[in-house]
Amino acid sequence: MTPLGIYQPGSSALHRLGAGPKMLLLVAAIVAVTVFVRQPWHLIPATLIVTGGYAIARIGIRPALAQLRTVLWMLLVIGVFQLIFTGWQRAVVVCGTLLLAVALAALVTLTTRVSDMLVSVTRGLAPLRRVGVNPERVALVLAMTVRCIPLLAGIIRQVSEARKARGLGNSLRAFAVPVVVSTLLTADAMGEALAARGADD
Repeated sequence: MTPLGIYQPGSSALHRLGAGPKMLLLVAAIVAVTVFVRQPWHLIPATLIVTGGYAIARIGIRPALAQLRTVLWMLLVIGVFQLIFTGWQRAVVVCGTLLLAVALAALVTLTTRVSDMLVSVTRGLAPLRRVGVNPERVALVLAMTVRCIPLLAGIIRQVSEARKARGLGNSLRAFAVPVVVSTLLTADAMGEALAARGADD
């Protein structure tokens, strides 16, 4: 399984497209999906377009679906909430929109090296140095965010497997507590590593 945020080498048109334009297109696409998807059937053409993007990038079905597994629990919670308070149509639109946004973001990370994204962010934010913005620090935050997604997915997978091995497959407490503890320990270790390198100066 390919975790979210892992670059897949390739020679497709999307792979060759620069990181800057690709990230701008990502923002525009997510805004378009959010604005124009108002009914459940609106998700059909949007899904076809996103699927076409994966086809252009030559990303297989298994790696593509693997990108979505990490957000299924979140979508389930959001979907139930929307279903109770706003109805099934709104639930489908909200969950479908979020799923497409994640799929689009995953498509960018699958076809773009993190180093290229960081260079593009640093260059794009360079003019904001005049108002006190540190482009390198923003790029570092972006890099840490991208890196933490597969780390968190790995923690969830390990805890889930351990819970099943202990015969606690239906215990929410046996799942949530180890995930939270492991996540906090990982975050603490990363914070200490960054502080040791002077990243908190």
